[in-house]
Amino acid sequence: MALAGCPDSFLHRSYYQDQGEQASAQDPGDLAAPSFPAQADRLKNHQEDDVDLETLMSDMSTSLESLYPACNMQSDTVPLCQNGQHTRNQPPPSGTKSQPPQGSPWQKVQRSQPMHILAVRRLQEEDQQFRTSSLPAIPNPFPELCGPKSPPAPPQGSLPPTQAVAKQDVKVFGEDGTCKVVEILADMTARDLCQLLVYRSHCVDDNSWTLVEHHPQLGIERCLEDHELVVQVESTMASESKFLFRKNYAKYEFFRNPTNFFPEQMVSLCQQSNGNQTHLLQIFLNSSSCPEVQGFLHVKELGRKSWKKLYMCLRRSGLYCSTKGVSKEPRHLQFLADLEDCSVFSLIAGRKQYSAPTDFGFCIKTNKVMHHSKELRLLCAEDEQGRTCWMTAFRLLKYGMLLYQSYRVPQQRKALLSSFSTPVRSVSENSLVAMDFSGQTGRVIENPAEAQSAALEEGHAWRKRSTRMNVLGSQSPLHPSTLSTVIHRTQQWFHGRISREESHRIIKQQGLVDGLFLLRDSQSNPKAFVLTLCHHQKIKNFQILPYEDDGQMFFSLDDGNTRFSDLIQLVDFYQLNKGVLPCKLKHHCIRVAL
Repeated sequence: MALAGCPDSFLHRSYYQDQGEQASAQDPGDLAAPSFPAQADRLKNHQEDDVDLETLMSDMSTSLESLYPACNMQSDTVPLCQNGQHTRNQPPPSGTKSQPPQGSPWQKVQRSQPMHILAVRRLQEEDQQFRTSSLPAIPNPFPELCGPKSPPAPPQGSLPPTQAVAKQDVKVFGEDGTCKVVEILADMTARDLCQLLVYRSHCVDDNSWTLVEHHPQLGIERCLEDHELVVQVESTMASESKFLFRKNYAKYEFFRNPTNFFPEQMVSLCQQSNGNQTHLLQIFLNSSSCPEVQGFLHVKELGRKSWKKLYMCLRRSGLYCSTKGVSKEPRHLQFLADLEDCSVFSLIAGRKQYSAPTDFGFCIKTNKVMHHSKELRLLCAEDEQGRTCWMTAFRLLKYGMLLYQSYRVPQQRKALLSSFSTPVRSVSENSLVAMDFSGQTGRVIENPAEAQSAALEEGHAWRKRSTRMNVLGSQSPLHPSTLSTVIHRTQQWFHGRISREESHRIIKQQGLVDGLFLLRDSQSNPKAFVLTLCHHQKIKNFQILPYEDDGQMFFSLDDGNTRFSDLIQLVDFYQLNKGVLPCKLKHHCIRVAL
């Protein structure tokens, strides 16, 4: 009897040989158990289902050879085929005994050969390769990484180290003295830093914020241009100097109203502008043109405390003074400062620190000067309009188109985002008008007298609506008459108890534009308030007096003709109507805590 799967040496032992001889001597019919039919009976009952096993095994072997042509059938191990026999065209392996042909069914049973496990694994791997190759091809999304032309991956450590982006900490101060340290990149401009501070301080970005270069030891300051690099400017500042974050509504106001900044008697053009504002700006922005700003200025002599009034001339080549009256001949012009290596600053306290003859002082400072005030070129104008003209002309002649491009950036950005953003209510003078909604449809009130009377009626209507009594007949703890005295303190335009000089200083710092205002407590009347307003680069003050009628408190600017229950209603009204004021309220001074 042969055991399938057993090696030959295991069958050559005497015990198994004796058992095999005894089994061959018995009749094949005796091997069948009582529960199993005999071999002849099974063949008799299934003659119609009889299959030639040898032919079937031969077909299977042929199929395997066609599927695995690469498989070496002459390996050191021989797979089973044809019921345990080797293929006919191959000799049996050495070491195995040749079996004589047997005629009986029992003699046809042959010993099986052992199969090596490595051969089975190789067949499985080839089968897996065959199945994978039969799948549809998937396109490679990165052929350049697998192509023959792609360079080999460099070894680890052969790549150059990544260059670190230069960063620097900048300390910025607010109007109230608060400070914030901001980490910025080396190429960050003043506009970028302002937008970052606006975002972190939760302010409204109306493109009027600016960064101020403040030198307390020199008593001067200036607003940085939007395109200037913050790190580069800080490198020219002393240790005591600092950056301030504040509003400046007049930063680009000269592009909107150039005639207010350049009086005809101070500007000499190479060609006539015919009063056209656009043509006037083109002359200043055109590098080939030769505009001049001329006039008398008080000049402080270097190394002395005395001031001298001289005739000055500002050109693209620099600042000159005339040594002989108002003559502009080349032999009478003396060079004072260059525009390229200098910046123009305004004096904070010129009278006190430099004994300036007027309050409208400014200076020209070179980038090399940090501590010594003796090297500053100090100048003084007769009025605010003259100082603004000189400083604006200096900026235009130095930067030119860079200023105009910075002025156009917010407008271009607004035009790009106009289709994606909701419309914002404008506060310009052309869009704020008085309206009458007494009828079925609203109408615009064009008559100023009618607008004033409508405002008066609206004020009386507010008073009637504000009268509230509780069920006991006593006033509610939140009565409007109580709130009217404190509710304005929550507004940004109210600055509390500050002096007249302090209010004027804030107005000047945030830009002398028409409609810039703030409200403060009155120093002369404890129950009154003062409206500080800028008009035509001049600062004016209007007192707001309280009035009491039927136990109710009201506020008025025009001796009680137009009354308001609180200051918020008063400000809202004069933002829409000029009334007794020289202009409407347009911009309010604001202080932000960083």
